[in-house]
Amino acid sequence: MHALLNPAHGALVLVDYQARLMPVMQHAEAVLREAAFVAQVAQALHVPTVVTEQTPDKLGPTVAPLAAYAAQPLVKHDFNAVRAGLLQRLGRQQPQLREVVVAGCEAHVCLLQTALGLKQAGYAVHVVVGACASRWAHDQHLAQQRLLQAGVNLVSGEMVAFEWLGSAQHPAFSALIPQIKARIPPP
Repeated sequence: MHALLNPAHGALVLVDYQARLMPVMQHAEAVLREAAFVAQVAQALHVPTVVTEQTPDKLGPTVAPLAAYAAQPLVKHDFNAVRAGLLQRLGRQQPQLREVVVAGCEAHVCLLQTALGLKQAGYAVHVVVGACASRWAHDQHLAQQRLLQAGVNLVSGEMVAFEWLGSAQHPAFSALIPQIKARIPPP
């Protein structure tokens, strides 16, 4: 199904934006800007957000631009966050959950496996391409191909923002429009 995103039935999952991982990611600064933008929009529209951390004792905590959303990260050892209790966490935060917006690192490992796990669990999954990264562009490209083949939707941060808003008359529109206008496009 290719319906527009609905914040009343959605959640945001930010996968593994961690201190020891981000310095080796392609276009890390732009990726973090896009992830922070989507997280700010989710917060403004009261869309629940779950942040995951892969073995934080080894990869460190969530990086500063996203740390505010990681007060209670979902700590995991499995690459697929679904196996680490993601569905239970999402269900507590969003009982009407039907669709999940996902972004994260590495695109071909934890992001891919988590998105596919959510898809297999029956959710509509939307991956924010500009907020995803891998060490190598080739791996990220292959991950995007595989996600598309699995029926996952590839979206931009602005697509998410405007679909969640739905209208220029949304009460949060005027507060978010300066952030939208100030955006620097991802590479």
